[in-house]
Amino acid sequence: MYRPYFAMAILLTLPAMVLRLTGAHVSHTLEAALFGLAILGAAFLLSWAAEVAQKDISQSLAVAILALIAVLPEYAVDLYFAWTAAKDPAYGHYATANMTGANRLLVGFGWPLIVLIFAFRSRRGTNVKLEPSHRTEIAFLGLATLYSIWIPIKGRLDLFDTFFLLLIFAGYVFRISGAAHHEPELLGPAKWIGDMPAFRRRVVASLMFVFSGTVIFMSAEPFAEALVAAGKGWGIDEFLLVQWLAPLASEAPEFIVAAIWTWRGDAEAGLGALVSSKVNQWTLLVGTIPLVYSFSLGHVGALTLDTVQTHELWLTTAQSLFAVAILANLSLSWYGATLLFSLFAVQLVFAEIRMQVSAIYVALALLVVARDRVHYPAVIRALFKN
Repeated sequence: MYRPYFAMAILLTLPAMVLRLTGAHVSHTLEAALFGLAILGAAFLLSWAAEVAQKDISQSLAVAILALIAVLPEYAVDLYFAWTAAKDPAYGHYATANMTGANRLLVGFGWPLIVLIFAFRSRRGTNVKLEPSHRTEIAFLGLATLYSIWIPIKGRLDLFDTFFLLLIFAGYVFRISGAAHHEPELLGPAKWIGDMPAFRRRVVASLMFVFSGTVIFMSAEPFAEALVAAGKGWGIDEFLLVQWLAPLASEAPEFIVAAIWTWRGDAEAGLGALVSSKVNQWTLLVGTIPLVYSFSLGHVGALTLDTVQTHELWLTTAQSLFAVAILANLSLSWYGATLLFSLFAVQLVFAEIRMQVSAIYVALALLVVARDRVHYPAVIRALFKN
């Protein structure tokens, strides 16, 4: 039943791989489309393999590996920009664009999508509620967000950011590795693979990891370069293309899996997965950018932020602050989701009002914190114990 989906994901990767291996020349637009589809197909395969792997590896190892896998497609594209920025400073602009776009898309579109699907399918109300165990994600996301305020203030991404953000990520992985473990409920192609005999399942999952990882590695550079070139050819700001089109390819499988869980009645799992992904992206992804940049330079360096990049980081941090505030009570309401999506849509259409939208996010966050202040001691305690 699920074999066609599996075959379709593989087929999405093949034209780009043929293009890469043969060195054939096509238009930048077609090249961006083909390599974007390859990343999309590989991301689906990677997500299914990651789900299946939970049946065969220890919980703590699964937590660490899955956290890394969650950001791998986005990671590959963004870190290519960071690596190349050491040789061409313009690419530092793209690294920031891609990272901020991915984070804002996840919260501004992904989280409201879960509430919309839940409201449509459920007769139990419109609020998606999280279990108390999710306070861990909320707490570490809040910690990373508070630290991130410092980045636009100092005007650069450097190895101090790498140290603190990766330390927060390590603390998060350590904390969730001690949480209660439940046998994963597999869906779709992941269930088809998970129901195989143990040896065959492990072989298939391992091959999926290797294949999808290879495709992502081979696609990141040509996709990024073609996207920039296509933007210039279309007369479209390549910053905006890198910011929104690239994350759509890498985030789509994650959104689809979370949406399917919600559609089948488990909105808590769907929203919880996207909250966890936000923690991963806001710590691991952002923290690794200056590390890769320094490696490419051959010495310690820092990505200096211009005015646009600084405003982008202010906006992304402000959105994250509001997101943490509204989740502190372990519930995402329809009006909270509406505000997240509305403000996301406004800044998407009117990019020139980034700082005004940032101010609105902060003001709303302060109002919610004042209203729900009774919930914050429990969130803070989640940093240290279950």
